[in-house]
Amino acid sequence: MTVVAATAIAGLLSVLVLLIGLGSAQVQRHRAEAAADLAALAAAGQTLAGTTASCGAAARVAARMAVVVTSCRLDGWDALVEVRAVPNGPLPFVVPVVARARAGPAE
Repeated sequence: MTVVAATAIAGLLSVLVLLIGLGSAQVQRHRAEAAADLAALAAAGQTLAGTTASCGAAARVAARMAVVVTSCRLDGWDALVEVRAVPNGPLPFVVPVVARARAGPAE
């Protein structure tokens, strides 16, 4: 009976670790998407100043949200930004999340 109880507890703990990992991945994805949106808006607000100023604004916003801008460019009046959020938990199987956003004037 002790072996059965120990196996059941080990199984439940494994499921718990998996659920925590999945929850962490969801949080990272939402954080990366929000950061990409805000960084793209910041870049779009600086389009008249040029690509360097736009991408600098995007990088500042991304840094405040604890993500890294991996790509930033202007396509006409639109700002295209890609960010990467690195997981900060102890679980090794949660991979970095990449999110993309586009911001510009309404059509």
